Amino acid sequence: MRLGVISDTHGLLRPEVFDAFAGVDHILHAGDIGELDIITALEAIAPVTAVYGNTDDMDVRAILPKVARIELDGFRIVVTHGHQFGRGVTPGQLHEAFPDADIIIYGHTHRPLLEIVDVVVTVMNPGGAGPRRFDIPASVGIMELEAGIPPRARLVPLTGADED
Repeated sequence: MRLGVISDTHGLLRPEVFDAFAGVDHILHAGDIGELDIITALEAIAPVTAVYGNTDDMDVRAILPKVARIELDGFRIVVTHGHQFGRGVTPGQLHEAFPDADIIIYGHTHRPLLEIVDVVVTVMNPGGAGPRRFDIPASVGIMELEAGIPPRARLVPLTGADED
């Protein structure tokens, strides 16, 4: 199973996301979506599991949870924005909060991150896919799941370091 991992769109769904997510089986959105039209557009690619983030309005919060727990190909996955842990949320805080998760997907920081423990991807932040912040290129993630094999993941830049 191939997953598209995205966060912090803040109302901007870049056309590059459609290329990056071509052929994915499921999409995980880790919050700060902006308008719900973003989810509708992503659903045209694949089914979406999404959570709300700290900047999402009450319309989004009325429909989406703060934390989503799903199982895909035998992996227990938690999706959260991470704002409930503060500005500098760390993988350690996420592991402590969700000890039964095999994989934790989060956003909030806009800083891409892959935590790998014993060659297994355990925590992923795809970075911010929407308007750029902190001079960090916009990015998403791709994760490959196959039962009985450790998950594989990579970060996919959507812009260059100096592009908006």
